[in-house]
Amino acid sequence: MILEIIKHIIRFLVLVGTQVLLLNNFRFSGYVNPYLYVVIIMMLPFSTPVPLVLLISLLTGLSIDMFEDTMGLHASATVFIGYLRSYILKLFSPREGYDMTAEPSLHYLGFAWYISYSTIMVGLHHLLYFLIEAFQFHEIGQTLLRALLSIVFTILLVFIYQMLIYRQKDRKLS
Repeated sequence: MILEIIKHIIRFLVLVGTQVLLLNNFRFSGYVNPYLYVVIIMMLPFSTPVPLVLLISLLTGLSIDMFEDTMGLHASATVFIGYLRSYILKLFSPREGYDMTAEPSLHYLGFAWYISYSTIMVGLHHLLYFLIEAFQFHEIGQTLLRALLSIVFTILLVFIYQMLIYRQKDRKLS
């Protein structure tokens, strides 16, 4: 139990650090803004209670907001996906259910499941974030284009991250 908590704390520190120190400085003309830190919420174990998911989501978003000086934009988007996470997991639940001690990962439930799960989670986060950031419908096309390009790039980073943390013993289903 303690080792699991330490693993998630290290994941939090690594992903927030990567976001703040590297990815926040990586932008293509303002159109691609990768937000890899959403993996923190996506990879919480299936058994994590919703109030704890919401608290972790809030702390994650506030951490990024503090470094980016975005006054709650990231917090609102992360709490939003934290709230919807349990519904999304139920939507994609396998017939036999989840191993409640496991965490959602590419190698635990396979490519098709993970692409669906990550696309919805990243897509909802990014759409809400960019719509709140723009806070106007005047340039909705540009806002949606920014969101779409950022979603695609972030999903690529999520899959790269999954490949980097892959361990053969974690593979349970294909």
